[in-house]
Amino acid sequence: MKTTRAKVRFASVAGIAAIGLVLTGCSSGGSANSGDAQNGQDSRGPITYVQGKDNSNVVRPLIAKWNKAHPDEKVTFKEQSDQADQQHDDLVQHFQAKDENYDVVDVDVVWTAEFAAKGWLTPLTGKMKIDTSKLLPATVKTATYNDTLYAAPQTSDGALLYYRKDLVKTPPTTWDEMMQDCSIAKKAGIGCYAGQFAKYEGLTVNASEAINGSGGSVLNSSGAADVDTSDAKAGLQNLVDAFKDGNIPAEAITYQEEQGRTAFENGKLLFLRNWPYVYNLAKTDGSSKVKDTFGIAPIPGKDGTGASTLGGHNAAISVYSKHKATAHDFLEFLESNETQKFFATQGSLAPVVGDLYTDSELTSKLPYLPTLLKSIESAEPRPVTPFYPAVTKAIQDNTYAALKGSKSVDEALKDMQAALKTATSNGN
Repeated sequence: MKTTRAKVRFASVAGIAAIGLVLTGCSSGGSANSGDAQNGQDSRGPITYVQGKDNSNVVRPLIAKWNKAHPDEKVTFKEQSDQADQQHDDLVQHFQAKDENYDVVDVDVVWTAEFAAKGWLTPLTGKMKIDTSKLLPATVKTATYNDTLYAAPQTSDGALLYYRKDLVKTPPTTWDEMMQDCSIAKKAGIGCYAGQFAKYEGLTVNASEAINGSGGSVLNSSGAADVDTSDAKAGLQNLVDAFKDGNIPAEAITYQEEQGRTAFENGKLLFLRNWPYVYNLAKTDGSSKVKDTFGIAPIPGKDGTGASTLGGHNAAISVYSKHKATAHDFLEFLESNETQKFFATQGSLAPVVGDLYTDSELTSKLPYLPTLLKSIESAEPRPVTPFYPAVTKAIQDNTYAALKGSKSVDEALKDMQAALKTATSNGN
């Protein structure tokens, strides 16, 4: 997911190379033994922190600050690419190789269960325990697998609706209202609405939000496939119809986060569904044509605020790290109030500390925070499962086919239901 760390977070959204990930996610090679997690829990020394591209310059200043205060426990930054599927594959390869040099790793919230189930993450219990009392409960849930905390919530994410307040005085609160406002876009000669509709993880996010926002669900409360319902059909039909009638521009079928952001900043869209990172860039990019003319609102649903997909990233300690005591302290440093404020102000990254959403210093700089908190609190998580790659593949393949018109909505949902049943029952 992007070219900045905040952008990589779209991911919050992480794009997953589905077939390859299914194989790596379900293979048995490279699994840890029970003693690996215990090794090094009292040991301190240099560690490596692994994360995606940091073009927003969020990570480097933080590591410099840590290293100045910890000269004997310095952190080296291992920067991955800006593509989340490549980040995932890189982590898998190094875990399978039992690499001691990947001490603390940044993981998308949907990877936590997969990696924990493989035994690659150190449980944050006993000496490794961290205080989660100040954190948003939704973020702690994303870092938990089988009732055990395996990672430290680092940043969260919720969807926002960016809109042209010079063209629309009051943002739409429902999907139908937004579609009605598309007449304004047509008169202005611009596109109406875009999200992320390319065939990658962002499409899973957008499809899930459409289904959840119409009252449906991808999986039910028991974790079983649940898209063969009228509500799920209504949600997917909304997207398909918007493409057919041009309310979603045809080119949006290729959009990931960055393409949509660029189109919005260039004044080519009335509405954009995207993550908080867009706010800072749209305000400060020299090329932005909307820096003084855009507003923010919750994403619209069927009868009011829609159900955002919960995004974000967690920081976890590899079981193969030899200096877990230092790694533990680095986790606490990442979720300290001071660090969390820096994430927010430097990269428009959503804090995991609840009190910061009402912090006067932060809200004066980032007025979208109360709206973002509403988005996070009403968000629906993506399925917590060790077999997530197969689940997201089922959603992406069939949603994309429906948007392209190669399958009807009914056919797409029928095939999605079957693929989800296979994924959740067998993990492949």
